[in-house]
Amino acid sequence: MAGDLADAPRLAGLVLSEAVRRARRRLAIGPLHRWRFSGTAPERLLVTPPDLRKGDSHIAADIYAGRFHLGGEVLETEGRSPFLLKAPSPAWQAELHAFGWLRHLSEADDPLARSNARALVSDWIRCAGPSLGARSHGVEVTSRRIVAWLSHAGTILGEADYPFYRRFMRSLARQLRYLRSVASEAPDGPPRLRARIALAYGSLCMPTPIKHMKNAARHLSDELDRQVFADGTVITRNPAAILDLLADLLPLRQTFVEQSQPVPRGLFTAIDRMLPALRFFRHADGALALFNGAGVTEAHLLAALLRHDETLGEPISQARQGGYQRLAAGGTVVLADTGLPPPSALSADAHAGTLSFELSTMAGRLVVNCGAPTRRDIEWRRLSRTTAAHSTLAVADQSSSRVTQPGLAERFIGSTLVAGPTRVAVSREDSDDGQRFIAAHDGYMKRFGLVHERQLFLSRDGRLVEGTDRLTSPGHRAGGRHPEPASIRFHLHPAVAAATVGDAVELVLKREVWRFEADTTVMLEDSIFFADSAGARRTLQIVLPFDPRHRDDVSWRFERLR
Repeated sequence: MAGDLADAPRLAGLVLSEAVRRARRRLAIGPLHRWRFSGTAPERLLVTPPDLRKGDSHIAADIYAGRFHLGGEVLETEGRSPFLLKAPSPAWQAELHAFGWLRHLSEADDPLARSNARALVSDWIRCAGPSLGARSHGVEVTSRRIVAWLSHAGTILGEADYPFYRRFMRSLARQLRYLRSVASEAPDGPPRLRARIALAYGSLCMPTPIKHMKNAARHLSDELDRQVFADGTVITRNPAAILDLLADLLPLRQTFVEQSQPVPRGLFTAIDRMLPALRFFRHADGALALFNGAGVTEAHLLAALLRHDETLGEPISQARQGGYQRLAAGGTVVLADTGLPPPSALSADAHAGTLSFELSTMAGRLVVNCGAPTRRDIEWRRLSRTTAAHSTLAVADQSSSRVTQPGLAERFIGSTLVAGPTRVAVSREDSDDGQRFIAAHDGYMKRFGLVHERQLFLSRDGRLVEGTDRLTSPGHRAGGRHPEPASIRFHLHPAVAAATVGDAVELVLKREVWRFEADTTVMLEDSIFFADSAGARRTLQIVLPFDPRHRDDVSWRFERLR
């Protein structure tokens, strides 16, 4: 209750800001301005950009059969248009209207798939095209749909008759005019950047006045400069967002070149920064680290993107602006979140995982965070964002960052972070013995008067990972709350076999054997791993109970035995 009251002013500010943004958007698409979205349509497309995301012809067969597996949900259309059916979830609906699934029909590349693509696009134009105020015209959904239609125009239009071709071009032109009018009022973060990417694609792929083309390039460049940090991480701090953005930015750069147009400076430099950042977050098994909303890694896409990375060399050791540390030696990699949570307005997918870490070796991932669920189930998503779902310390089963509670505010502004650490102090030392960092955050200061400090060391040969977690009470606040029990968690990847051996835990990963021990009670408990393509999986976690009333630190270590 106290936390809710303390968060009230910030929630009120977020609600007011969102109300103003929505009012401006409604005005922009209202009856007085809708005439701006009508007009002539180009006769043809100038170019069809490539799609680096790999399709699956088996999924194309499912789509033809009326089976749409989207957003972790499956819906059987039974011969009806999917655009007229009640969606099983908002995530399913968003993926349907974004048309990313066209890549599967393009992969099949046969007359049946092309006919199916035309039929579904025609259905959308008829059923959903006119509804500018509906979810089908959300800024991010519209942006993704425009890019998908342009990238797969060869499949959609390859054997189309003239009337369909004209309907398609008119709808595409109308969507681009609409997006141009609402892009500046799009929610900050990925939606606004997606809008600028789509408008840049449209300006290159369709005959466009020079004014619009230059504006699209300038706005895209400015947005990339603002949202992509110097270390290649992005403003939301989600490693998977780098993968998703590069999948569109690399083909866009190629399209600029093919159309003999100058590549915007911001686009060029953003790609050069983001490609090394992908390698920074990559574990030995090819998966990206599970921080701040990252889930299942598209392995084929990651491999395709990294082929464009000409820097090669070793990844950087720390992402200062993004707030991450990487320790690497002897085939062992430690990745840790040592940064502040993103601003509330950009935290719809952010997790309360400050000072959490992941550990991997050449054999695979050993210690992980639980990751974001494939299925967008509200309760699972809420659970995956808690501090307890991360390999770090939690006080009194509370999260270091608080998320909007269910209710009117959440329905209006979404599930954002409304309070959390305001300072994370970090220092790093690389020596002949190995690599070490010390970081501390104040996410528990207001509620419990405690600061969490974590020290983590990786030996030069990569066979030893040592850590110390400490809770301190700066100033010993008078009248402060009595220290609450805490627990330190190490979530294990499902591929790890774990068993208690005396006071320690033996961990087996393929042919590697590791031993975990600590200077306190060690428990092995059930856990859940969300970031699996087959859905959530049961796994285990090591738990160290920690009572600040009796001691202020706990030391632990992972040692490779063979």
